[in-house]
Amino acid sequence: MSLPAPLPLPEAQARLLALTEPLPAETVAAEQALGRCLARPLPAIRTQPPADLSAMDGYAMREGESGPWSVIGESAAGHPFAGAVMPGQAIRISTGALMPEGADAVLLQEHARREGDLLSLNGEGTPVSRHIRRAGFDFAKGDEVLAAGTRIGPAQLALALSAGHASLPVHRLPDLAIIDSGDELAPDPGNCAEHQIPASNGAMLGGMVRGLARDVRRIGPVADDLGALAAALAGAGDADVIVTSGGASVGDHDLVRPALEAWGGDIAFWRVAMKPGKPLLVARKGGQFVLGLPGNPVSSYVTALLFLLPLLRALAGNAKPLLQPICVPLGAEMPAGGARLELCRGILAGGTVSPIREQDSSALRALSVANALIERPAGAPRAPAGTPVPVHILESGGIA
Repeated sequence: MSLPAPLPLPEAQARLLALTEPLPAETVAAEQALGRCLARPLPAIRTQPPADLSAMDGYAMREGESGPWSVIGESAAGHPFAGAVMPGQAIRISTGALMPEGADAVLLQEHARREGDLLSLNGEGTPVSRHIRRAGFDFAKGDEVLAAGTRIGPAQLALALSAGHASLPVHRLPDLAIIDSGDELAPDPGNCAEHQIPASNGAMLGGMVRGLARDVRRIGPVADDLGALAAALAGAGDADVIVTSGGASVGDHDLVRPALEAWGGDIAFWRVAMKPGKPLLVARKGGQFVLGLPGNPVSSYVTALLFLLPLLRALAGNAKPLLQPICVPLGAEMPAGGARLELCRGILAGGTVSPIREQDSSALRALSVANALIERPAGAPRAPAGTPVPVHILESGGIA
């Protein structure tokens, strides 16, 4: 069998994302939109602030006056002063309170001396207009406050609510099916023969996609049998994305590719020039995606991070679905790289990143303590400590 040349990682990611379109939109209550992506631009339907407000605690009066003033009332947040301020008059005002008519400056509380209703300066400041939050300084009615494709996090939720939206248009989250395959996999981790290992990849992948999928189905472990794999693919139903773990390489028992063909899937591309994760496979059947991930757990984790999660984000309408690296200096020397791009498990601490000694693609213990992936291009020269390198941050629990 003639094998296709492995694709460079950026090209493979671009080819995958070029196949995607966001899933249909639906309108949900604003607080139910957390973690979802906007289906269209969001305009403000109110102005924020709706009127001039005080930014500080103090007294509102006319700018340019030096006192003394007569205090004639109070404006508190949610309880505005009903009248107007005339020359020589002042209003006690709180942060966030409406500026009264006729007042265009605020004297800070710590710069004021008050005896009864008589107010004067204490010699440290004057009433100024810079302590006023002007109407519409944050946004005005009709402004686009959030772009289409924005992921709704806590800050974006607060902005949407402040802009007047009780509900939001978001894309549907994809449905996912995860198939564990391999004769060596035991479903019960406490009951494994010598020739078996616990089936852990499905649980790992399910944890990684939490919040990115509407429904996650687990299938397997499935035997290394062409008919069994084809039946498992058919059993995934109408899942938007089907992920297989194991069997995507070229060995005698790697049957995902022929099972896909027997099931009726079309392979979009296969093999990526990266380590770990070279045997990655991407296929389509109608509107369904199939990702064939390697079976080694680190390889499965890394390919899920760089392909499965971006695919789910793109289907959910996220305008920026790819994990973006940052540049961090090495805390320890790294040897020259190999012929493929390498993603090395590392520990980021104290402003530097250092590779973990054990880089075998089956080493789960090393993966569990890693909080970063160090990206090393193909043919990279030896890198002494202090060399800036691209790093993919792994968030708490390894979920990106």
